[in-house]
Amino acid sequence: QLQLVESGGGLVQAGGSLRLSCVASGRTLSYYGMGWFRQTPGKERKFVAVINTSGGYKYYADSVKGRFTISRDNARNTVYLQMNSLKPEDTAIYYCAANSLGATMTGSNQYDFFGQGTQVTVSS
Repeated sequence: QLQLVESGGGLVQAGGSLRLSCVASGRTLSYYGMGWFRQTPGKERKFVAVINTSGGYKYYADSVKGRFTISRDNARNTVYLQMNSLKPEDTAIYYCAANSLGATMTGSNQYDFFGQGTQVTVSS
């Protein structure tokens, strides 16, 4: 069983930056395509970014393109989400997720494992 633990969330002013980390245990992360999703109260979990197993392919939601960067360090079993130029509408709980196909998928139901989430709050 793969366990994922996110960290790095917090409160930041608009225009600021945060770096989220997702550390995996239980299995080698290098076999999994990794994604980040976010969710606000009463709404569905939404796709943010995804990276393939090697890190050579990345894809982003239009709302974060040019501001967020996903990366991975397979040697450390860790995936990152660097978030710059944050906006109040980025406020959400952020989840990392792993899909066993190793592919760059954007649907949350295509992922096999999710972490517990980390809260990001952006003040105006």
